[in-house]
Amino acid sequence: MIRILIADDHAIVREGLKQIVSQETDMRIDGEAESADEMFRILEKSPCDIIVLDISMPGKSGLEALKELKQKYADLPVLILSIYSEDQYGIRALRAGAAGFLKKVSAPGELVTAIRKIIHGGRYISESLAEKMADNLSFGNRLPHETLSDREYQIMCQIATGMSAEQIADDLKISVHTVYSYRNRLLDKMKMKSNVELTRYAVQNKLIDS
Repeated sequence: MIRILIADDHAIVREGLKQIVSQETDMRIDGEAESADEMFRILEKSPCDIIVLDISMPGKSGLEALKELKQKYADLPVLILSIYSEDQYGIRALRAGAAGFLKKVSAPGELVTAIRKIIHGGRYISESLAEKMADNLSFGNRLPHETLSDREYQIMCQIATGMSAEQIADDLKISVHTVYSYRNRLLDKMKMKSNVELTRYAVQNKLIDS
């Protein structure tokens, strides 16, 4: 029996994933977490075979949680689930140790296949993401956004989609002052001066849906 732990802060998403898995005779949902902290508390008491982890959660992000998982449970495979495109987070997730990346809209048709492939030692990624990973193996000049930390990158994408500092703070459960600190740091790293420049860059590089 494949034991699955789901970490996603949206109850409706967890219910949808549970319904998909319930049709399979050899897998079951053994735990549900609304945050990264809750996920780690569950893991301490109840081991699982694979984690399905949302990349965007309040507090500690999915990428931050993934890196911590790889430190504490190196052999535990993680399938990243995201509303964001592969261009935005796919390569970052795989570099951080994910065994697969799946967009939420693809979950109804691909979740079970992805879990089975990962459990048997494979990776679950799309053809286009595999090509992007191959392109990134050449260590030439990095694009400006590739110099950002995961949190800086997340906030950059949120700013580029038009979210205010207050909205970002509420979404990430951090202070507005912290949001501005991240913003100033990422603008400095990318040698930009305004949100307009940042948004234009994000659109041109397909980091957000235009």
